[in-house]
Amino acid sequence: QVEEGAISLWNWAVTKHAGSVVNDEQRAKLRFVACRLVCLCEGSDPPEGTIRRQILMSMKTGKGWIDIGKADLADRFLEIAMSSIEKLYAKLLKGSDGEADIHVHKADVEKNLFKVLSYQAESVFAQGDFQKAVMCMQRCKDMLMKLPKEACYLSILCYNFGVETYEWKRYEESSFWLSQSYDIGKMDMKYSVGKEMQAKVLRLLATAYFEWDCNLYLDQALTAISLANQENLHPAGVFLKVKILLKSGASDEDINSAVAEFLHHELSLDFCLNTAKLLLEHGRESVGFDFLKSVPEWFESSPDLGKITLLHIEFLLQNERELLAKQKVEEIIIGHYTGKQLLPEALNQLHIILWDRAAKHYEAKSYPEALHWYNYSVSFYTPGQIDQNLAKLQRNMASCYLHLKQVDKAKEAIKEAERCDPNGIFTKFIVYKIAVMEKDTDKAVEAVIEMGKLAEKPSQHENKLRVDENTGTNLLSLAAQIALENEQQVVAIKALEYLSEHLQDCRQLFAALKCLVRLTLSKVMAENEEKRDEDINSMLTYLTLAHKRLAESFTEGKFTGDMRILEAHWFRKVAWNLAVQFRGCPEKMRDFFLLSFKLSQFCPSDKAVLIAQKTCLLMAAAVDLEMGRQEVTPSEQTELLTQALQHLQACKEIWKVLKLTGDFAKDPTDTLLLLYEFEARSKLNDPTLHNLMESVWEQPQIEVKTLEIIASLAMESPARYPVLCKKALKSALNLHRKQTVIDAVKFSKCLHSLINLSLPTGLTDLDACVLQEVWDYFEDALSVVSSTDAYPEMEILWLMTRAWNTGIFQYAVGKYKEAEQWCGLGMHFLNHLGSLKKSYE
Repeated sequence: QVEEGAISLWNWAVTKHAGSVVNDEQRAKLRFVACRLVCLCEGSDPPEGTIRRQILMSMKTGKGWIDIGKADLADRFLEIAMSSIEKLYAKLLKGSDGEADIHVHKADVEKNLFKVLSYQAESVFAQGDFQKAVMCMQRCKDMLMKLPKEACYLSILCYNFGVETYEWKRYEESSFWLSQSYDIGKMDMKYSVGKEMQAKVLRLLATAYFEWDCNLYLDQALTAISLANQENLHPAGVFLKVKILLKSGASDEDINSAVAEFLHHELSLDFCLNTAKLLLEHGRESVGFDFLKSVPEWFESSPDLGKITLLHIEFLLQNERELLAKQKVEEIIIGHYTGKQLLPEALNQLHIILWDRAAKHYEAKSYPEALHWYNYSVSFYTPGQIDQNLAKLQRNMASCYLHLKQVDKAKEAIKEAERCDPNGIFTKFIVYKIAVMEKDTDKAVEAVIEMGKLAEKPSQHENKLRVDENTGTNLLSLAAQIALENEQQVVAIKALEYLSEHLQDCRQLFAALKCLVRLTLSKVMAENEEKRDEDINSMLTYLTLAHKRLAESFTEGKFTGDMRILEAHWFRKVAWNLAVQFRGCPEKMRDFFLLSFKLSQFCPSDKAVLIAQKTCLLMAAAVDLEMGRQEVTPSEQTELLTQALQHLQACKEIWKVLKLTGDFAKDPTDTLLLLYEFEARSKLNDPTLHNLMESVWEQPQIEVKTLEIIASLAMESPARYPVLCKKALKSALNLHRKQTVIDAVKFSKCLHSLINLSLPTGLTDLDACVLQEVWDYFEDALSVVSSTDAYPEMEILWLMTRAWNTGIFQYAVGKYKEAEQWCGLGMHFLNHLGSLKKSYE
């Protein structure tokens, strides 16, 4: 039952594979299972039919594994097949009646043995065992005398081995297998593979020798290819023979003889051209050119005849026989206008040859010769034709004319280029070069603007001339260089501006921006103030772009951290210097200081950088506050004051870090931060102002001047904080009193402000507490006036007048006692007046 099931499975696999239901690998697996089951069912003395079936199944299973590339799995089954063949032979011998039967049985068995040995050769070959493969093949070869019909199969098998080892570049093994293939193929002409196949084997054998070591195996290669050509003369064989002869250094006569063999064949034009190319590339000009001259006779009616002339021209030029090449080109031009035009493909090839030659002369600065070759190319275009290649051709000619200083001819050429390609960036570049040469600044700037626009959207239609991402930037860079060389700053600036918009490489971009800053700054220095604004704004734009790209440069691998720091230092210092230089324009000064701060954030935070950052932010805040004091709208003032606070907050953080790096006892930064913040918050009516001042009152080292400024700011519109103002003035007055020698002038001013704040002019209904507070201030003043002659006389007069008038106001409301006191106080001040005393007595 198992055996029947196995046979059914085998037959099912065969049927389904034929119907493409199962693939090769699936069939091999099914055969494997069926064959194994049949082998397991084998008895001790199986009948002949069973053994034959087992031989068949084992061979096919092994061959199936070989065919799908799993040769190692085939060996076991091929060994089973070999063992079964031996069993079959023994069984047949037992049942034979005589010598005749034995020969019949032996012949029957040898067919299967040959197949198994050939399969084993395939298997071990696939597994890389050359020696075993040779042994198996040799046994098969020995059997060919009895099995002559298998010669063809074995010859092809050896050829296949030769092809594979050749492809693996194992030339020694390849030459062995190919030699065996040829030898086997000629053993019996009746069952030979045929002359064409034998020639094919020999050509590959010759190639293997040639590529293995041409010098060492040259004779073998020549022998093999000569035999191949004797077997079957084929163009490939003749070509290979020529190739081998050239390598061997054979005489022109021998090579001519080999080439003559072509005459016996109908060859393609391309084959002839390749042969001519081979001869010429190996320096056999005589043979090569003679052969080229004979080829047209064989292809008189061919439309591809022009290819021969092109090849002729190419090799004439390669051998620097330019005059002959020109004659050939001129012959083609004449033919073009007399009905013998080249095919489009050949014409394109000719243009390439002509342009290459022209380019070679251009590089050698032989501009007239370059124009000569370009003119040949122009000859093939009809008047009025529009073609992108013609546009490039005219541009190239214009470049030659410019080098020859023939500007008018250059203009004519570029006019033609514009007709064919009005929106080409290369065309605009030549227009630009002409404008620069003629010092036409307006036209040069116009050309740069057009180039800049075209660089933003690369051309989509220029075929081989398609503008890539770098073309626009390269041309703009070159345009800037040309302008600088010709001392045309305005044009150079415009080119560099567009260039900086499109450059992706950070190093190139920063180089362009540096150049822009220097050029624009020198331009600003030469301008009057009315024209400066636009250029100052441009420099702000350049520095802003530098900051933006420095921020983006962290993702660019080629731009290292050290490079970034160096660039950041350069641009921050430039921004600082520009801020100082344009201090007459506060808004611009602030913007440059802020840019300097932002750029410095890409630098290491050492002491110098921190000081610069602190100063930038303080200056920016100071400018915002100053602008807020001007005649601006409330909303504008609010915005300016808010900005100032932001700068101050950032400055505070930097100042905290900076104070840790050294002694800044004499640095006024703390005071400036306090005053700036007080002004901003007071004018913004900030509710946190009082909290800020609480910390101020607690400071032991606060200066009198600082308190006086706070008092002034507290009452400066739109701020109005009389309580804070009074408190600051009182504190200032106390500090004045504590001095060893009171500065009477400063004391008088402070007291004047305090009295004015406490005792408004014209008010009569004053609270007794207020009057008492003011009385104390007057007594303080009188005390100081009595102790020094330095008190300003006008201040004494003012104190006397205010005291007297206060007394009069009190009298007017019926407060006679208070009136007497205040008037009496005024009389005390009268006694201290100098020259004015008599006038008021």
